[in-house]
Amino acid sequence: MNVMFEPLQTGRARSSSSYRKLIVCCCVCLSCGCSRSESPAPAGSATPPPPQTAQPTATPATTATQAPVAGNAEAQKLFKARCGVCHGAAGKGDGPGAAALNPKPRNYTNAEWQKSISDEAIAKIIVTGGAAVGKSPSMPANPDLASKPAVVSGLVGIVRSFAN
Repeated sequence: MNVMFEPLQTGRARSSSSYRKLIVCCCVCLSCGCSRSESPAPAGSATPPPPQTAQPTATPATTATQAPVAGNAEAQKLFKARCGVCHGAAGKGDGPGAAALNPKPRNYTNAEWQKSISDEAIAKIIVTGGAAVGKSPSMPANPDLASKPAVVSGLVGIVRSFAN
């Protein structure tokens, strides 16, 4: 059986729009892939699991800026790996992935925006993504966090902390 391959076309310039979409896609894939946790050790492994310690719990008076301690460490790690790529370390919407996005990521330091949105709405956007709430589809969903309310609360607390 004869199979003929046509040569690749070279010298064809990509449009800046296609190039931007490629960069955004790569950034989202890298941020999601880099933030995945390692799989648990196989059954019968020689390494015993770490001892369980009591975690402090949040009181009903806890506000978003005082997120539950149980989710803070993981929330910080996830914000840096997933959110900071576009929203930036300081929450100004100026992360390295933001350059190719239109519209630009939310600037969390904007006091008017902070006043206009509830903690519940921020949590919903984090878990379901921008498209699910009528916002930019460039904001990816994080369905893996739906079963981690303490982590989501920690992320909401981080978003709220940029208002100060």
